[in-house]
Amino acid sequence: MRTSFTVNGTLRSLDLDPRVTLLDALREQLGLTGSKKGCDHGQCGACTVLVNGLRVNACLTLAVACDGDQVTTIEGLGAPDALHPLQRAFLTEDAFQCGYCTPGQICSAVGMLEEVAAGWPSQETQDLTGQVRLTDDEIRERMSGNICRCSAYPQIVAAIRSVAGEGV
Repeated sequence: MRTSFTVNGTLRSLDLDPRVTLLDALREQLGLTGSKKGCDHGQCGACTVLVNGLRVNACLTLAVACDGDQVTTIEGLGAPDALHPLQRAFLTEDAFQCGYCTPGQICSAVGMLEEVAAGWPSQETQDLTGQVRLTDDEIRERMSGNICRCSAYPQIVAAIRSVAGEGV
């Protein structure tokens, strides 16, 4: 099937088998290897990318389902000389060890902060009528779909908190 979507600001058109996942299209067809194939079952979050600003597991998303969409991968968030604030925070807070999950963690955190800004509650949200207060427990709940096998969770929470600020 012919499908087109914008990846990191560039329109890309591909001829794909309709069973190809977004992750495989990004990695194998477009050479964007930042998003990782961890479990390939949607359980670890290493493949997390943003589709129209929302975080998705690229290993569970069919590429043809993204026709006409905006896809942002870790490569599209920043550049070596102009890092995204979350990329910079992950470096500052040492929020990674092996780094395998880091692209998915960062993309997920970007999407999560947008959800908070939009007022979306989580299971942890105490007050459904007011502004979401981004506590450490709230961050952990919202990031629970992203696993770090090295257990850098305290640093990941600190990195997200540093970008979100105390008032969020």
